[in-house]
Amino acid sequence: MVAWFEEKRTMIFPRAVGAIIKRNGKYLLLDRKNIEYGFASVAGHVDDETPEEALRREVIEESQLKLLSFKKLFEEDVPWNTCYKHKGHHWIVFECKTEGTQIPEEDEAKSMGWYSPAEMKTLKLERVWEYFFKKLMILPNND
Repeated sequence: MVAWFEEKRTMIFPRAVGAIIKRNGKYLLLDRKNIEYGFASVAGHVDDETPEEALRREVIEESQLKLLSFKKLFEEDVPWNTCYKHKGHHWIVFECKTEGTQIPEEDEAKSMGWYSPAEMKTLKLERVWEYFFKKLMILPNND
């Protein structure tokens, strides 16, 4: 009974993947041009593919970085997270190791750079990414 509920629950929202990419104590963030505006990690919808395939595609599309390895950190339904297509997402967030020099996708980002947690506190983060960074204790949860 529980397995059925879990399987059905994750189908309510479209799936999205997020890539937390860290180098030298700083996190790669892009300033999104699209809703929900603000700074965010590389992320996107899972199309007709596995979450791992979507992760590889999104890292290349949004940053031009080569994905070397990844580890799933968590999965979570976030019903309040909206985008230009959907209300609510089932997020699958990964920690990623990459190489290369980031080049932002012009249609997706105003800018892209590496930010320390102290610098991240001064940015207007997308609400879902502020939530994830606090959940992972990258940012303090002062709520």
